[in-house]
Amino acid sequence: MAALLVGVPFSIRSLADYPGLTLPPEGATSYADNALVKARSVAAATGALALADDSGIEVDALGGRPGLLSARYGGPDLSDAERCAVMLREIRDVPRERRSARYRCVIALREPGGREATVEGLVEGVLLDAPRGSGGFGYDPLFYYPPLGATFAELAPEVKNAVSHRGRALVRARAVLLRWRADGAPP
Repeated sequence: MAALLVGVPFSIRSLADYPGLTLPPEGATSYADNALVKARSVAAATGALALADDSGIEVDALGGRPGLLSARYGGPDLSDAERCAVMLREIRDVPRERRSARYRCVIALREPGGREATVEGLVEGVLLDAPRGSGGFGYDPLFYYPPLGATFAELAPEVKNAVSHRGRALVRARAVLLRWRADGAPP
């Protein structure tokens, strides 16, 4: 996220800059609510403007699953490769033309004084029959992006950032930050 926010007139820090600060558990019923809970918690704990996200992959043939449960899909302690294997097992009989999927990301921004906003980014793709590529994380080896003819795991990070759900949401978050800065939000 910090790489995509380079140049905004704010000092960017990560959660790692605040030892002992942990995020509340996710448990809301929407990406926006999960992101807001995290952003509110960090803003309250640090006294600074906070930005937090929640994201997931939504597979049409699975009725939109795993969605909010993407990070825990198949079980709580699975690796990314194991989650991809679970996904492949569930869609093995689904023809490619019905393997449409999307990544969705919602970013919440929260000022300590209470002003907040959410923005969303979305990218459409297709799930492959087998993983391809070694970059990225999560479901990236399965998520094929037709406009570039590659999976997200095959794309260079800067290319993926330019087209991904998170990258698209961060473009919108950047606009909110710039507007807030013009309104006098502290750097």
